[in-house]
Amino acid sequence: MARLHVIFVGLLFTLTTGYVRAQSVPKSSPKAIIFDTDMGPDYDDVGAITILHALADQKQATILATIASTNYPKVSQVLSVLNTYFNRPSIPIGVPKDKAVSDKDTQHWSDTLVARYPHSVRSNNDVPDAVALYRRILAGQPNKSVTIVTVGFLTNLANLLNSQPDQYSKLSGKDLVAQKVKQVVSMAGKFPSGKEYNVYRDTPSSKVVFEQWPTPMLLSGFEIGEQIHSGIPLIQNVAIKNSPIKDVFRISIPKAKEDQNGRMSWDQTAVLVGVKGYAPYYTVKAGRLTMNADGSNGWDNSGKGHQYLVEKMPVEQVENIINDLMQHQPTKR
Repeated sequence: MARLHVIFVGLLFTLTTGYVRAQSVPKSSPKAIIFDTDMGPDYDDVGAITILHALADQKQATILATIASTNYPKVSQVLSVLNTYFNRPSIPIGVPKDKAVSDKDTQHWSDTLVARYPHSVRSNNDVPDAVALYRRILAGQPNKSVTIVTVGFLTNLANLLNSQPDQYSKLSGKDLVAQKVKQVVSMAGKFPSGKEYNVYRDTPSSKVVFEQWPTPMLLSGFEIGEQIHSGIPLIQNVAIKNSPIKDVFRISIPKAKEDQNGRMSWDQTAVLVGVKGYAPYYTVKAGRLTMNADGSNGWDNSGKGHQYLVEKMPVEQVENIINDLMQHQPTKR
């Protein structure tokens, strides 16, 4: 009987201490994200920012800023529309004020969004320069805490590396990045080699970033998003009304024959893994992206500092996850 009592007490102690340990394990903090986007000419950017807001509403991300890497006239207004729709109208917005790619949406959905939905930004003149905003935001964050998710041109990141000390920080751009940024997650490149729009459209900036960026980089290549189609469940969801997200996909999908099963989802994958990590969706290949003179990329298996995504979870499952997140509705605050 005494032996049974000892066993019982021991079991109770084990269960109790196990419970205490489980209860004392802190929950992971929301990931601090700066979202850098061309927000056109494609429309997967709209799906990507929707997923980012959805994950922020799930307390998995904190959106520090939404920064355009293109400077077409309505890009800041579009970002204002989308942030306002998700009840985060005060998220800082930046736009490159110097030389930048000016490509806009080819399906003309930006006109509909600006005309139909509330927004406080009226022109690109209303928002700060992209690099100035980067420096202000980064200077105010803890060391090694910020994840930059970039789904457009690398113009801003190159300019940030080359930036000089200012009122926000005494550090050079490269030193500020090294101090404050934990990781960059980028929809960029085609692996193991190829030519991809975000990289070659501003080849000089891409070269600077891929050669000089001082923190780890995780790359979601063209071949990853090419297989994932999104938007059809969204536009078929009759419960979703007065949605700028639905409007963009409703307008755009019928305009391209290759989109009849949904739009390819390059940018959404970068946001998904940028916030949640690459597992269990993907594995990674380590090495380093190499740039060619024509803007195409290769891959150096012996290099260090870069990783690219490799398919693991069946495409259909990732596609379902992305489509579900893209139907997220604003949360009241």
